[in-house]
Amino acid sequence: MTKTIRPLDGIIVVSLEHAVAAPFCTRQLADLGARVIKVERPGSGDFARGYDQRVKGQSSHFTWLNRNKESLALDVKQPQAKAALLQLLKTADVLVQNLAPGAAARMGLSHEALKAHNPRLIVCDISGYGADGPYRDKKAYDLLIQSEAGFLSVTGTPETPSKSGISVADIAAGMYAYTNILSALLLRGKTGEGSHIDVSMLEAMGEWMGYPMYYAYDGAPPPPRTGASHASIYPYGPFVAGQAIGDSGTVMLGLQNEREWKAFCDTVLQRPEVATDPRFDSNAQRNTHRDALQALIVQCFSVLTAAQVVERLDAAGIANARVNDMADLWAHPQLQARQRWRTVGTPAGEVPALLPPGVNSAFDYRMDAVPAVGQHNAAILAELGWSAEQVDALQAPQAI
Repeated sequence: MTKTIRPLDGIIVVSLEHAVAAPFCTRQLADLGARVIKVERPGSGDFARGYDQRVKGQSSHFTWLNRNKESLALDVKQPQAKAALLQLLKTADVLVQNLAPGAAARMGLSHEALKAHNPRLIVCDISGYGADGPYRDKKAYDLLIQSEAGFLSVTGTPETPSKSGISVADIAAGMYAYTNILSALLLRGKTGEGSHIDVSMLEAMGEWMGYPMYYAYDGAPPPPRTGASHASIYPYGPFVAGQAIGDSGTVMLGLQNEREWKAFCDTVLQRPEVATDPRFDSNAQRNTHRDALQALIVQCFSVLTAAQVVERLDAAGIANARVNDMADLWAHPQLQARQRWRTVGTPAGEVPALLPPGVNSAFDYRMDAVPAVGQHNAAILAELGWSAEQVDALQAPQAI
C-alpha cells in the first residue's frame, strides 16, 4: 500500500505567526502534509529566531516549531507587500495569526474582510483572551496566562508557586487551534464555506485546569501545591532510595487503587500489615497521613538501591519511572527502539527531530527543513505571477 498521500496534502496555510502558539499549530498541520507559508518580517523574521543560539547557533524554540514551512518575508505595512499577501490569501485554505490584539483586523485581515474574496477561507485567530470581553486588548504571554488561569496556584511547593518548565499555555492554545482547524476543514467539506475560529490562551488553559477547578467546586479548598507529588493520591510521586547505604537515587512511583496498595505493601515494602493500618487503609487516609507514610516508605527504601526498588515495583506491578533529565530523554531507549528519530535540515545543517506523536499505518509524516528568513520569496511570488522585475521592485524599499 502506498504511503505517499498525507491527510492535508493540497491544503495551503498562510500564517502570520511568531513565538510559540501559532507556529506550534501550523507545524502540526505541516507534519500532516499541508503547505505552510510563514509570513515573516524582512531581515529579522519571527522574533523567536533570536530567543537563543542553542541549536548550531539557531534558536531552540524556532528549530522545534518551524520545520516543513516556507518563509515569505513581507513588510505587510507596505502596499505592494500587502497586495502580494492578499493575492496569496485568495487561493489559500487557512489563515492563522497570533499578532498583537486587533493588529490583523487593522490590516484588513479579519474573517469578515477576507471572506468576500475567498468564501472558503478558514481564519484562525489566536490571542491571549479572545476577540471580545474586557480583557480583549490586554497583552498576554505564556507565563502571564499560566498565572491568570490559576495554574501557578496549584503548581510548585507549599512555599513557592512555580510555573511550568515549558510554554504550557502557548502549547495548549496551539493544540486547540490545530484541532479547531481540522474540524473546520471537515465542516467545509460538508458546507463548502470557510469559518472563523477564535482561540484564546486563557480558555485553552481553563480547559486544562478542569480537575483543580472541580476539586475546588463551590468554595471547597483547592488542591495543595505538593511539588512533584500528586496533590490528592498517595503515594504518588518521588521517593529517595539508598540513603543508608551511600547510593542515593530517586524513584517515581504511583498507586491508583487498593489492589495496588496491597501489592505495594506485600512485595515492595515487604510489610503486609501496613496495608490494613487504619491510617493508610484508603487513599483518603493515606493522603491525610502522608507524612507518616512517607517516613515509613523512605525508611524501607533507604537500605535499597534505586534499581532494587524499581525491581520490587515491577514485580508488584506498580507503575514507576526514572526521573530523567534532557540528556536521558535524547538517549531514551524506548524512543530509539520505536525508531522515533529523524533528521531535518536547517540553515545551519541537519539536526535530529522527533516524529509527531501517533504512528499511522496509512501515511508517513512530513519531516522537511526549517527555512531561512525569506528563503521562498522568489518561488512563491513567481507562483503568484510576479515577474523578476516586480520582485526586485519589492526588494528596493525592503518590502520583502
